[in-house]
Amino acid sequence: MSLVFIGFMGAGKTSAARAVAAEFGARPVDSDAVLEERFGMSIEAWFSTHSEHEYREQEEEAVVALLDREDAPVVSLGGGAITSDRVQQALRRHTVVLLDVDPDTAWQRAGGRRPLARDRRRFDELHAERLPLYERLADAILPTSRRESVRHALPHIREIPRGAKLVWAEAASGSYPVLVGDGLVGRLPEGFVVTDANVGGLYGPPDAIVIGAGEQHKTLTTAEGVLRELARRGADHDSRVVALGGGVVGDVAGFCAAVYQRGIGVVQVPTTIVAQVDSAYGGKTGVDLPEGKNYAGAYHQPSAVLADPSVLATLPPGEAAAGWAEVVKTGLIAGGALWRRVREDPPLDRDLVLACARTKLDVVASDERDDGRRQVLNLGHTIGHAIETATGYARYRHGEAVGLGLLAALTLSDRPALRADVAGLLAARGLPTTIDPAVDLVAVEAAAARDKKRRGGVVGFVIVESPGYVRTGVPIEADVVRAALQELRT
Repeated sequence: MSLVFIGFMGAGKTSAARAVAAEFGARPVDSDAVLEERFGMSIEAWFSTHSEHEYREQEEEAVVALLDREDAPVVSLGGGAITSDRVQQALRRHTVVLLDVDPDTAWQRAGGRRPLARDRRRFDELHAERLPLYERLADAILPTSRRESVRHALPHIREIPRGAKLVWAEAASGSYPVLVGDGLVGRLPEGFVVTDANVGGLYGPPDAIVIGAGEQHKTLTTAEGVLRELARRGADHDSRVVALGGGVVGDVAGFCAAVYQRGIGVVQVPTTIVAQVDSAYGGKTGVDLPEGKNYAGAYHQPSAVLADPSVLATLPPGEAAAGWAEVVKTGLIAGGALWRRVREDPPLDRDLVLACARTKLDVVASDERDDGRRQVLNLGHTIGHAIETATGYARYRHGEAVGLGLLAALTLSDRPALRADVAGLLAARGLPTTIDPAVDLVAVEAAAARDKKRRGGVVGFVIVESPGYVRTGVPIEADVVRAALQELRT
């Protein structure tokens, strides 16, 4: 079994293969170099007198032979090699690593220097065409922003469980592996497991630290109980917390890991849709105060995330439905292929969890601490959190409140047609699209005005121009917010 690097032009496959081969004490093999040796000239020179079809025939023959060799532990392939059915079949015997590069970076590195990188428009089209194929073939997906990522990820790549996929997550304060695949909940790492009363009986070990289930238990009192139990059991600075559960468990356990002895490691093992597509990633941890949602918290990146979609089948119907609001939110932020897929109301499988996770991880990589781009992830949450706060965290599940918050955000965005689409998606999953008449909208408006992300006393809302185009920090007059809340009544 070889380690095979794939990706678009300019992804850095050859450099990555060299770095990994050095770790193995081996020589890397590059398919482009093999072809140039066969041609007796550069690929660019060969292209000047031959067609791309002829080139692909030669490439297919060379790559299939290369992947059959036993003396090539590390291989890098040309960007288009994976378009061959025979090559795709041959790759199944190996561990395939995608170096994910965005079109702008790829053009900066390869534009004008490759036979198929002469025209920018066609270059971008080619990237869009190949990306789904790269993602389908890959066992591991690594960003190309940091060259050391390949070396750091290598031990995890070599141990990917069968049927799982790995994504390497990066943030300013650290990097970590994200594994998504069925059966991972049965591979809990060593550590002090924190779970809730619902999940513990299904997947938790007998000695787990168990907290109450539900947002009403996401408090400083609960956190104190967990911290004192860690101390009682002798946890030290080299210990690790394993957060086994939904968003509440992940937030509480992550917060405790962040502050216990000024910080110990935490592995997130999310068991709800909200957690698997959103809250387990990015390092935000915290607990609620009566005055506001997540008012006490810390940024603390996990040391790993293990997301097992098979456990979602055990969720109660209401909990499963509530999680879908975060899927819709992520689709609106990402736009493109993910939004098109979400609009089809698909089942939540490994690939959809992975796509949502990658959207969030990409945002966090560029802005870990909400200084700019990460604020897009707050779409629907300003009003959603205010609804939770005003109702004492008891009337709505988090996802239900976020769904209502999304509708309010789309009203504030003046996008009635998109609001109707989203309302339809939420209703199809059994989520509320109107707010309970008993909810005090004055209290909701007041809670929104106290949102913890306000700057200089002003709350900046997230609004949607169109799927994939989201603006942050938009100040909106109180009467306009009030009207959006009133629309939730109808």
